[in-house]
Amino acid sequence: MEQKQKIIIEANQRSSIFNWKEFWRYRDLLYFMVLRDVTVLYKQTILGFTWAIINPLFQIVIFSVVFGSLVGVKPGVGDMPYPVFSALAVIPWTYFSNSLNASGQSLITANSILSKVYFPRIIFPLVPTLSKLVDFVISFLILIGVMFYFHYQPGTNVVYVFIPLLLIIISSAGLGFWFSALSVQYRDFKFALSFMLPLLMYAAPVVFPAIKIQQKLGDAYYHAYALYPMVGGIEGFRNCFSNGAKMPWDIIAISGTMALVIFISGAWYFKKMEKYFADIA
Repeated sequence: MEQKQKIIIEANQRSSIFNWKEFWRYRDLLYFMVLRDVTVLYKQTILGFTWAIINPLFQIVIFSVVFGSLVGVKPGVGDMPYPVFSALAVIPWTYFSNSLNASGQSLITANSILSKVYFPRIIFPLVPTLSKLVDFVISFLILIGVMFYFHYQPGTNVVYVFIPLLLIIISSAGLGFWFSALSVQYRDFKFALSFMLPLLMYAAPVVFPAIKIQQKLGDAYYHAYALYPMVGGIEGFRNCFSNGAKMPWDIIAISGTMALVIFISGAWYFKKMEKYFADIA
């Protein structure tokens, strides 16, 4: 008598946040989704990738006129002109804002795929985090142009530029994990994110140097301020291009630690909620 085989499919019981072997197996999918995200965004636009320059350029001009000329905010970073000071904050902030906004809505926009085919769901919020780096690189043309116009040369700290950049990427990815998972279950977070991003921008040292907090409130408040990861990210990025200023390694370390906490906890929460995505998306 022929025996029938019984196949039992069980959930993965491993407690690790990432299944690295599985993630590596789907690396080609991640690559093509990032490529699609980059090409589709500007495919039917007249100016194309020029929008990656226009958007931050307008912000730099507005901040330079309003805060640099009218309000009279002093950069406090060597002899750096305010437009250069502004550009060095607007460019990383634009990347962070755009990637976080897209990551937070990534599962909602892909709800038709969630219940049809399997692959690691964490790819969804990671795609904008990586694809928006293309805009970030393109926007560097603004920085080069502004520095050339004001005859400003960066100092030797520029060799450290990848440290604050990595901090910003980790922060964006971690918050993207949190907001994408929360937005699927509670759609209020989709609207809350668009409301929070302008507030987060003015809370970050975009229009003023973080050293102002230390000068007015002292070291304790200065270091507490660095618990906001974009403080160390933006201030560190800005000081990488400064001529003569020291790198703020203390707030970079605090912001970097906080960014890792957000990333790890966000990945943990995302994995915990992953099994419910197909049902509630």
